[in-house]
Amino acid sequence: QVHLAESGGGLVQAGESLRLSCAASGRIIRLTSMGWYRQAPGKQRELVARMTYDGNTNYKDSVKGRFNISRNRARTAVYLQMNNLKLEDTAVYYCNLQQLGTDFWGQGTQVTVSL
Repeated sequence: QVHLAESGGGLVQAGESLRLSCAASGRIIRLTSMGWYRQAPGKQRELVARMTYDGNTNYKDSVKGRFNISRNRARTAVYLQMNNLKLEDTAVYYCNLQQLGTDFWGQGTQVTVSL
């Protein structure tokens, strides 16, 4: 089993920055990717940013140029630097780890952007 622990959410004003962190522990034996998803009220969960085992990344179009995903060398932690936050970035952000066809999720961390 894999456990994901997120931190770093909070309330910020538009234009400010936040950094999310996610630490993975447990049985990580063949990692495919780690990344971040988000879910706003009344909406489906969506991919924000993802990094594969090999370091390839992909981002939701609306966050390109503002968000940056990174990880530690051991591939056991992933980070999301969020700059120039907008009202529409308000959501619960979930850390995701994929391996062997299985998705693992963190408990989520709230990010709220206000005027």
